[in-house]
Amino acid sequence: MRKPNFFQRFIHRIVMWRPVTAFFAPRLHRIDEFVLRWSGNRFAISQLAGWTIVQLTTLGAKSNLPRTIPLIGVVDGEKIALIASSFGRAHHPAWYYNLKAHPECEVSLNGKVGKYLARETAGEEYQRYWQMAVSMYGGYEKYKERAAPRHIPVMLLEPKQ
Repeated sequence: MRKPNFFQRFIHRIVMWRPVTAFFAPRLHRIDEFVLRWSGNRFAISQLAGWTIVQLTTLGAKSNLPRTIPLIGVVDGEKIALIASSFGRAHHPAWYYNLKAHPECEVSLNGKVGKYLARETAGEEYQRYWQMAVSMYGGYEKYKERAAPRHIPVMLLEPKQ
């Protein structure tokens, strides 16, 4: 995992501001979905910030229908950690509930598609992935403050054997 460069750190600082976060929270995944579709799944706006974008496909917790959403992934070898920050809002993101209800999922990363099993991390494992995420994007600490007292889960996706 690479540390963000100067330009990416500048973007991170802007994205951390509460008004910017409030604007992008309900919109960024839709913008990324559009750009990904337009670019043939080769590019997302969020990648300008140096983030690894994964396209997560889950079954809806209530609907049982497939749902695909682009998310920031923390890649650790074959494993992928997803931070359920919801930009520091008071509620968990829908994809978190989808993974809790249906842990089997599909991930598209760098043009490769794979089947994964999701589980929530705890203890030292949680701290390890949380620190990896914060080193990639310091905004997660701000989101943790804003979300309090809500605990921000870290979901770990492991390749399905």
